[in-house]
Amino acid sequence: MRDIVVGRPESSEYAPFFAGYVAKVLAGEILEVLEDQRARVVDGLSDLSDDRVDFRYAEGKWTVRQVLGHVNDAERVFGYRALCIARGEAAPLPGFDEQLYMANAPFAECAFADLLYEFDALRRANVLLLRQLDEAAWRRQGTANGTPVTVRALAYIMAGHVEHHLGILRERYQV
Repeated sequence: MRDIVVGRPESSEYAPFFAGYVAKVLAGEILEVLEDQRARVVDGLSDLSDDRVDFRYAEGKWTVRQVLGHVNDAERVFGYRALCIARGEAAPLPGFDEQLYMANAPFAECAFADLLYEFDALRRANVLLLRQLDEAAWRRQGTANGTPVTVRALAYIMAGHVEHHLGILRERYQV
């Protein structure tokens, strides 16, 4: 592990759409935040019953199981973007349409424990990748979804996206 203080990204390092996610990361070094969050998600959701994971708070809304599946998709996409940009990829990276991904995802048939295990594995892999980066890689900028973004911002977006969905699970799903 490198002893680098990553610091909070400037608003110029990500698209305005992601400002809400970045704002949800309140304090702490981002690698510690990501690791703590991994444990909170796994511990906090591991005891949900089958009827709770298939609960949806309104018609047409995702189930808890689908929310976790979406979180996993996003974790994978944000991690891939961080890898590409950290390694100097100059080609623009595509966006992703979460509704299209959900329409083509098998989450309803996935065991919830497997989805939790997947989140744990994805987050561990992303943290390990980020721990390897030097200061230049953290600040490297690329293009994703048609907008500039740095690796540092992607780490905050990753954490903020999970906080966003944890908040929805608390408020609307009573999880």
